[in-house]
Amino acid sequence: MKHDGRLVVLDTNCLLQAISKRSPYRPIWNAFLQRDFCLCVSNEILEEYQEIIEEQTLPSIAENIVMLLVNAENVKFVNPQYRFGLIEKDVDDNKFVDCAIVCSADFIVSDDTHFDVLRDIPFPKVRVRKLDDFLQDFI
Repeated sequence: MKHDGRLVVLDTNCLLQAISKRSPYRPIWNAFLQRDFCLCVSNEILEEYQEIIEEQTLPSIAENIVMLLVNAENVKFVNPQYRFGLIEKDVDDNKFVDCAIVCSADFIVSDDTHFDVLRDIPFPKVRVRKLDDFLQDFI
């Protein structure tokens, strides 16, 4: 697995922005394809990726993206057994937090303000980076 060792969880909206060929965030997807970082996912996350990409594009595109992720060498699959419940305002976001904790991710990439609560939680410590900040790593 050739990557710089960073373990990253991408929230669905960030992934959606990165996969678009016309998006200013495309360098993130290209960096993933070049194995510049390792993407951490769970089955719950993959299901959400597929559902939302399907809604925004076509079912075939969603399936292709998910299959690419399933087969990529720089994807770490985890199956969180414990639900930490750190985000109360949108409990659906906890799937990303649980994945980040279980895979010891360096950070979650998200612009969702629901993740801001994580700054004030000392343990387990989950760092969040904004999409623009993560983009700077690859441009």
